[in-house]
Amino acid sequence: MQMNRRFFLHKGALAVAGTAAIPSFLVRSVLAETAGAPSQRLVVIFQRGAADGLNVVVPYREKNYYSMRPTIAIPQNKIIDLDGFFGLHPSLAAFKPLYDQGHLAIVHAAGSPDMSRSHFDAQDYMESGTPGVKGTDTGWLNRALQAEDLRHRCAGTCEQHSAFRALALGADVPLTLAGKVPAIALNNVNGFTVAGRGPTPSPAASAFEAMYAESGDHILHTTGDETFEAIKMLRDANPAQYQPTSGADYPNSEFGNAMKQIAQLLKANLGVEAAFTDVSGWDTHQNQGGVNGQLANRLTDFSASISAFWRDMGDSAENITLVTMSEFGRTAHENGTGGTDHGHANAMFVLGGRVKGSKVYGRWPGLSNEQLNQGRDLALTTDYREVLGEVVTQTLGATDLEMVFPGASLASSRFLRLV
Repeated sequence: MQMNRRFFLHKGALAVAGTAAIPSFLVRSVLAETAGAPSQRLVVIFQRGAADGLNVVVPYREKNYYSMRPTIAIPQNKIIDLDGFFGLHPSLAAFKPLYDQGHLAIVHAAGSPDMSRSHFDAQDYMESGTPGVKGTDTGWLNRALQAEDLRHRCAGTCEQHSAFRALALGADVPLTLAGKVPAIALNNVNGFTVAGRGPTPSPAASAFEAMYAESGDHILHTTGDETFEAIKMLRDANPAQYQPTSGADYPNSEFGNAMKQIAQLLKANLGVEAAFTDVSGWDTHQNQGGVNGQLANRLTDFSASISAFWRDMGDSAENITLVTMSEFGRTAHENGTGGTDHGHANAMFVLGGRVKGSKVYGRWPGLSNEQLNQGRDLALTTDYREVLGEVVTQTLGATDLEMVFPGASLASSRFLRLV
């Protein structure tokens, strides 16, 4: 049977990523004895399409901001002030309580040092954690989990992990989670059933089971029952009638549903350590809008979904760190069609119980014409790997940062001290 390193079940409701056919990580005893809530969990959100950081976290004291954006700039009287210089787009109102409570931090002028303006290249570079290096076929988050394992082995401990240790909400395992540590991709936690273990098996589940029946691989056959037990465990722990707690109100959107399902999986204590999802719709070349419009609508969904997730997790939110990123920002000047084009630096959000929030981190480069990157973009002052390096060190205990981000030469002295 042909095995693809990144996708075990491609374009299906469940995928298992790894370098070999299903290994012993799905042993029933591991699921029974070690599944539970890890001390810290990491949630990663990728904003695909290049979000306009300058209208997301607005440097409203920069005079040039308004001269460069005559029709799409956010008026000062509409901005949600943060610190007297920066303010949130009004559609991010759901973020303000999190910021005020000290749970939400912002890193501005952050991103990849690679200068590519190609969505596909830039996304791959950020997900692989190797900007400018083509062909890296593993992701930074998978390597961070490997670094966690290496640290525990070096300490003389032996830690077992659940089948749900690393998961993505989506049809495929993303590059971010590709690598030696097995990862699961779920398109819909409530729609996956296995033949003989549910009323009607989904097409993806049927294909998943057929792989075992048709394969002559001894490992696949001997672990098949354990795999199906894992799927049954997932289904039983995430019933369709799930009700969010603490008054959490998720938007009825693709992203809102993804965040609700991540909350379900975390609260089910299945042993999730790292979760990933993405949200598209940020490529605003035309009719971007200002206070209202295309970007505003996306930001309302984005912030409401994340805020609902935080509320839904209740006390468990104290053990969660959530980080957002986008492949690059957008041009400082608006274009002739009321939009913005591919730019450079951007804004990242970091939310968590351990986060030192209520602050916009990073060195601000300015928006004067001579301060712009290539005369057109916000200049980069914080490599996104510095933010992620600090996050994985503090949450996963992944201290071998050369393993996680090869060639970045990260040092803790460069961390922003936001976690």
